Amino acid sequence: MPRRPRAGCGGIVFHVINRGARRMRLFDDAADYRCFMGVLADAVDRVPMRLLSYVVMPNHWHLVLWPIADRDLSRFMAWATATHVHRWHLAHNSVGTGTLYQGRFKAIPVKDDEHFLTVCRYVERNPVRAGLVARAQEWPWSSASLRRQPAGPPVDAWPVARPPNWSQHLNTPERSADLERLRQAEAGKPFGPAEWSLATATQLGWRSGLGRPGRPVRSEGSE
Repeated sequence: MPRRPRAGCGGIVFHVINRGARRMRLFDDAADYRCFMGVLADAVDRVPMRLLSYVVMPNHWHLVLWPIADRDLSRFMAWATATHVHRWHLAHNSVGTGTLYQGRFKAIPVKDDEHFLTVCRYVERNPVRAGLVARAQEWPWSSASLRRQPAGPPVDAWPVARPPNWSQHLNTPERSADLERLRQAEAGKPFGPAEWSLATATQLGWRSGLGRPGRPVRSEGSE
């Protein structure tokens, strides 16, 4: 579960990630994916949240969220995570058998400029990097999908203009330097220019103004 909400989350874009416990698969079939998509849609109805980009992978998921008020991120994720765990165990007849997620979600602040576009591209290209599809739009459980599931949540307007050539950009491999910067950010440092990162970490009360303590996200095949 997330930590106690800190002041200042409202108005900041966050890249939110969580994974299955013990590297377990969270999603084995279409029913599992639809369940999670339904949870996201219900969460958006329950707690006002701007959902900007997402992808649901076999053993983890990525969300790009833009909360309005300071407590919205924690409220949204607490309800969505708890509800998904409950529904998953009911569907799998495994109530009371143990933990579903590896721990509380990770939320990395993202600057609403080209860094935001880099994160959304990274999120939506996950199935391509994992070798699941040839083009990002072919993965149905993503905001990039051309076959959006009926139970899937709507995507809100971005804080920066979507490039007119986004589809082409989305299907062009990232530079290794960009991937490395993103993975470093997943370890706890805000993703943006140095001055903004320090100011944002300080605003959120993160240790030494550099990053939030906690276990880094591990790469396990896909990102």
